[in-house]
Amino acid sequence: MSENKIQLVSIVGPTASGKTALSINLAKKFDGEIVSADSMQIYKGMDIATAKPSVKEQAGIKHHLIDFLEPQESFSVAQYCELAHAIIKDISDRGKLPILVGGTGLYVDSLINNITFSQCSNDEGLREELYSLYLENGVEYLIDMLSKFDSPMAEKLSVEKNVKRIIRAIEIYKVTGVTMTQHNLNSRNVESPYDVVKIGITATDRQFLYDRINRRVDLMIENGLVEEAKAALKLVFSNTSSMAIGHKELLPYFEGNATLEQCVENLKMQTRRYAKRQLTWFNKDKNINWFNIDEIDCKELVLKASLLIKKELFNE
Repeated sequence: MSENKIQLVSIVGPTASGKTALSINLAKKFDGEIVSADSMQIYKGMDIATAKPSVKEQAGIKHHLIDFLEPQESFSVAQYCELAHAIIKDISDRGKLPILVGGTGLYVDSLINNITFSQCSNDEGLREELYSLYLENGVEYLIDMLSKFDSPMAEKLSVEKNVKRIIRAIEIYKVTGVTMTQHNLNSRNVESPYDVVKIGITATDRQFLYDRINRRVDLMIENGLVEEAKAALKLVFSNTSSMAIGHKELLPYFEGNATLEQCVENLKMQTRRYAKRQLTWFNKDKNINWFNIDEIDCKELVLKASLLIKKELFNE
């Protein structure tokens, strides 16, 4: 490990896998602070839908980059990386261990790999125009548009169908004349400032994970998700925050077009699909050390993760 680099722990995995619990236990063991890498937990008023850790759940551990943005505000990966880099450096400078935790793969990879983003490639007007085209014609229309000048990225994003990323890929090319594929290749020439140990949480039995997701959704309903979603109807959402799973799935119930039970089942299905997309993303990274939550309990997970951190970061 390089003495000039910042030591960092990264914990990733699909939703409902137990990232928050593990991160808090590790933060207690290693005098750490947690930096969220969740693109929806940044927003206020979406606590239950985004499974944002409560003050009690945070257990006195300092959490960064959660609950600081109004839903009507857009937020980019470039903005995230700028804030997260500064926060991680500050945590390290104070002699504490920064622990990056979250399921937004784009945030995690862009931060750790030190992807650079040119601010001159932003065009809010074009972005709004592309989003309108998406609403009118669907995501396949944008993918077809992107494929005309960046087919590798179009092929990649056609699997994820992340509308925000597709729009961003088109925007970058239209403004700079450089494709996102080439931009990413150029950016990866910049060395990462981190010595990082990557920990992933998953399950060998996919149904085990899906059952956890279903139970989490049931618990969200018990804890007031319906009331939170109803209150959110009065708010204005940005293109970014409107992507969140948890509120929009209940809209048919509020409009009288579906029962609550039907909407809850759809919410469970959409969350399971999201978990599958997360796993597809993270499985591409061969440097992640995976632990299976259907094979070990929480206590053993913390122990094994701790031993890995001591070995990889502290040579113990």
